[in-house]
Amino acid sequence: MRRWLVGTVPVALLALWVVLSIGAQYLPLQPDVIQLEQILEPPGAGAVLGYDDLGRDILERMIVGARTSFLVSAWVVSLSLLLGTLLGTASAYHGGWWDRSAVFLVDVFLAFPGILLAIALAGLLGPGIDNVVIALTTVGWVGYARLSRAQVLSLKHREHVQAAEALGSSKWRIIRKHLLPLMAAPLIVEATFGIAAVVIAEAGLSFLGLGVQPPEASWGAMIRDGTRYMLVAPHMVLAPGVALFAIVLSVNLLGDRLRDKLDIRLAR
Repeated sequence: MRRWLVGTVPVALLALWVVLSIGAQYLPLQPDVIQLEQILEPPGAGAVLGYDDLGRDILERMIVGARTSFLVSAWVVSLSLLLGTLLGTASAYHGGWWDRSAVFLVDVFLAFPGILLAIALAGLLGPGIDNVVIALTTVGWVGYARLSRAQVLSLKHREHVQAAEALGSSKWRIIRKHLLPLMAAPLIVEATFGIAAVVIAEAGLSFLGLGVQPPEASWGAMIRDGTRYMLVAPHMVLAPGVALFAIVLSVNLLGDRLRDKLDIRLAR
């Protein structure tokens, strides 16, 4: 029973999240249609999750909000993983002033709390999904750079890497053939947990009004709009709040299982 709850349910929820995010544009949804006679109506036969303060279907807006969180997390994690891995790998492998400069740059970014720096950047750039991706990527690459640098420092003195250098292999070939495959497992696990962090960060920025703008839907913006009606229409907050909780918990559980699977010590 525990294995089913920890393994099957998170995978099913994440699969549903991805499918709805990709297929939302093909569904006959009308998330922005205002129905004044349905304002703050609770869940019922007409709408499974009820209506919001403008009479819009909450379920349809949640599906569109799932697409928003999925796109932001996919773009931010992909760009952060690419930039951080390239910088951390190159600096650790070359060493010298390259490595010292990269470490100094990472330390500068770590001197600021990540979410506060993202809020400041989003405020400077202005609201919008593109600016949210830029702001979160700016603060998100640091963890991947530190991890990849630590991995390269521990791998570049191994025998197979030194043998490749002695045979005259180029630096790019050594990195691509001998270092990146051994670094893939911890980077994948880090990226998995990064998805959960980005989903929460995007919801937080949208809650503050720095994310997607009306009438576009976001789980964070839906929670913000529902806080004014908690006593009369709690479903406005509960629906997106439970969805956000379920997705983040599922990603973290999947990341834990993936870490255990990829850990050679536990496999043995």
